[in-house]
Amino acid sequence: MAAQAIKKIMPMLDRILVQRAESLTTTKGGIVLPEKSQAKMMQGTVVAVGPGARNNQTGAHIAPSVKEGDRVLLPEYGGTKVELEDKKEYLLFRESDILAKYE
Repeated sequence: MAAQAIKKIMPMLDRILVQRAESLTTTKGGIVLPEKSQAKMMQGTVVAVGPGARNNQTGAHIAPSVKEGDRVLLPEYGGTKVELEDKKEYLLFRESDILAKYE
């Protein structure tokens, strides 16, 4: 069902749809953390990618440097929140807002 909801979204130009990683709710010792103490995760997984930006001089597409399934580092603030039919929250970023991708 989640895959069907994501397939309905096609980001435009250089936009990238990311699902933020879940924050830790317990410590290694098993202590449950209250919601205010949970750190915002600054990493996520790319779930959809637009076709890329356009070069202003030539009009050609500049291919994005990330693809679906890549794990990326995100800025602390920014992105547009998107909630799909699967009731999960996703973030829509411009490619230039993504800090890095990692293995």
